[in-house]
Amino acid sequence: MSDVAPTVTTAPERPPRTRRSRRADRRVSRARQRAYTAVGVVGEVLITLGVLLFAFLAWQLWWTDVEGNRAQAEIVRELDWEEAPAPEPSATQAGPVVAEPRRDEPPVMEEPPHATTFATIQVPRWVGEPERPVSQGTDRATVLDVLGVGHYEGTAMPGGVGNFALAGHRTTYAKPFNRVEELQVGDPIVVRTADTWYVYRVTSTQVVKPSQVDVIAPVPGEPGATPTERFITLTTCHPMFSARERFIVHGTFDYWAPVTDGTPAELLPGA
Repeated sequence: MSDVAPTVTTAPERPPRTRRSRRADRRVSRARQRAYTAVGVVGEVLITLGVLLFAFLAWQLWWTDVEGNRAQAEIVRELDWEEAPAPEPSATQAGPVVAEPRRDEPPVMEEPPHATTFATIQVPRWVGEPERPVSQGTDRATVLDVLGVGHYEGTAMPGGVGNFALAGHRTTYAKPFNRVEELQVGDPIVVRTADTWYVYRVTSTQVVKPSQVDVIAPVPGEPGATPTERFITLTTCHPMFSARERFIVHGTFDYWAPVTDGTPAELLPGA
């Protein structure tokens, strides 16, 4: 065999770099550096925003409840109302004195000034929930966010003919109406003023649009009708964490009792 020299392929020589090409490379490098810097800045901003959002949610969904529960408990303590009587030491009855239901005409107080706390509300179905203050008005800044449950101005007062209509938060600020969906027909709702207990019973629940304000009419759902009965209405936002709709609880008056006569049976253990 004849020897054949191998073919050697050589890479083409790179053309010498010109000053212009070097400047172009430097421009590209600087552009990349600026882009990397911008991405880093945007990333840091997004992380910061995420931390701030998390902190806001923690404040809104947790800390406002902590502060709200503390503030509302203090409001109830500061009412300094007379305690319902306990049995005499010589009495054979054990436990608190049970108030005898009265179904004659109940006492009805006048509407107080705005933001005045004039009543409390307790719902036995909500085991573990504290006694909540009820104050005049339903704006957030001066009532719902700081005082608890609000009374729609112009609606009936406790025990009055017409509709005793209340509003409360379902989330945040101690969320006094957080558990409205648990209520069932027949459940008691107990309202107290300084001297009187008023016991209502749940008759229905419904979800409505915010524009359906007839739910707090003197006769719920019948605007313009003249009331002859005593109603209660609880209103709150629906669904949870949204104000798209309203969850409504309606009830009617059952009985009343003077605080000096004892405590409603519905508030006692085993009721």
